Amino acid sequence: MKQILNVLIACEESQAECEAWRKLGHRAFSCDIQPCRHGMYPQWHIQGDVTPYLHGEQKFRTQDGKPHTIKKWDLIIAHPPCTYLCKVSSVHMVKNGIVQIDRLEKMKQARAFLMECLGADAKYVAVENPLPMARAKLPKPSCYACPSWFGVKYTEKTLYWLKNLPPIVAEIDHPNPKEFVRSSRGKYRSRTFPEMAAGIAAQWSNFILSDINHLR
Repeated sequence: MKQILNVLIACEESQAECEAWRKLGHRAFSCDIQPCRHGMYPQWHIQGDVTPYLHGEQKFRTQDGKPHTIKKWDLIIAHPPCTYLCKVSSVHMVKNGIVQIDRLEKMKQARAFLMECLGADAKYVAVENPLPMARAKLPKPSCYACPSWFGVKYTEKTLYWLKNLPPIVAEIDHPNPKEFVRSSRGKYRSRTFPEMAAGIAAQWSNFILSDINHLR
């Protein structure tokens, strides 16, 4: 009988990754302070602060009001906010040669949360973010991935910090990828392309299940 994994996708309202893991037969839930996008799968979405679940909280209610109890999270994939961490935002850190203290503090808070995600209470952990500013002094990432690796026409380098997981491997390189540009005002929120979500979920699902069976 196939092992069913308990998977938490932290800071995800699009549910692209949650859906990908569900299609593989795993018990996946997304969590975000926002409701799930377009009310897609409220029965799989936890609306609220993800912090307690990073530290092992097992009881919760999904957006549809149903209570759940998870024995333990096997895998946590986190997408902490990158607004004050990413390299492109560093241009706002210093104005007229003066470091903006409020922005510096927000960067420190964002860094602390990313590190908290990386230390989440699960055997397998992945934390995703774009290229960070040097001032953040984040640990060296484990690997990077691009949507074009999974047949999507866009290319966008995304970094991953991993615990007990293998680097992501390219599957189908798109022959002529275009640079993917997001809204500068954040109206178009960062979302994982479904093809990329499905590819990564399949790779890590196979690895974790193989790892579990090997340890038995």
